[in-house]
Amino acid sequence: MATLTVWEFDSPHGAESASKTLQDLSRQNLIVVHDAAVVQWEEGQKKPKTRQMHNLTGAGALGGAFWGMLFGLIFLVPLLGAVIGAASGALSGSLADVGIDDKFIGEVREKVTPGTSALFVLSSDAVLDKVRDAFAADKPQLIFANLDESQERALREVFGE
Repeated sequence: MATLTVWEFDSPHGAESASKTLQDLSRQNLIVVHDAAVVQWEEGQKKPKTRQMHNLTGAGALGGAFWGMLFGLIFLVPLLGAVIGAASGALSGSLADVGIDDKFIGEVREKVTPGTSALFVLSSDAVLDKVRDAFAADKPQLIFANLDESQERALREVFGE
């Protein structure tokens, strides 16, 4: 089963650095990354930059339309030119079915602000102790995971929260 997690970093370049670590972990088969995207928000900018990590996408990837709609809903910035319009209501309802609702959108909006960044990851099969060690220096804050309570506690423990 895949898990969608969102990690927030205290700098606009933290998520980019963590994405490289994530790629290394994936190459070592320590985590299966189905899809991922980075949000970087420089101080003084009105909107963040968003990027889907194409080199990680594979079977089970969410695709640019998903990321575009999600980031459009959160930051009013579509990724890859995804159109936000009449379909947004239907898609928003579908996202709510997997826990991406107004509460999620509000929490991400509140925490990912100018001067920060975020890494959005759809993954499975993580070797938790190896992942914990690899991310120790980054100290990200988990702001969302569609996991049950015990799984979320385990992830928070792995990432040093």
